[in-house]
Amino acid sequence: MESQALSGDRRGPSMSDLYDIPLTTLIGEATSLRAFEGKVLLIVNVASKCGFTPQYEGLEALQRRFGPAGFSVIGVPCDQFGGQEPGSAEEIATFCSLTYGVSFPMLAKAEVNGPAAHPLYRLLKSTVPGVLGTEAIKWNFTKFLIDRSGRVVSRHAPQVAPEQLVGAIEKLMVSA
Repeated sequence: MESQALSGDRRGPSMSDLYDIPLTTLIGEATSLRAFEGKVLLIVNVASKCGFTPQYEGLEALQRRFGPAGFSVIGVPCDQFGGQEPGSAEEIATFCSLTYGVSFPMLAKAEVNGPAAHPLYRLLKSTVPGVLGTEAIKWNFTKFLIDRSGRVVSRHAPQVAPEQLVGAIEKLMVSA
């Protein structure tokens, strides 16, 4: 299956597309991933009331371990799976801070599937489809690993614990 850029050209997403997608932070500020250009990223759709919610601990451990060397987890709250992220932005921020000490950036709640899927997720899913070529995100805590050049290099199912990604992150941290 051929990838398609958000602009509609058939050559596939360019690396700059990832950095130029308009985003909103959890506190409502307009932003993009441009500030993360040159860093290794792990983008994760997260939820506060999910069986995988304890993965926040592992995600924060990755942030603390690799963040100073040019890595960042980016959390994207999503309420599309069983209503597992029902809170307001303030409630999500409070939960993440008080329960898991989250220090990594969190974006505004977004849809990851369907016609209202955020453009970031449309790009991620089209670049690295899941099992059997499906693009749909199956559940919360699906993870996308992006290299320093902005290439989406891998997609990981919710069952893959953050600590299982250490080797892949280390390889990307040392490659130029």
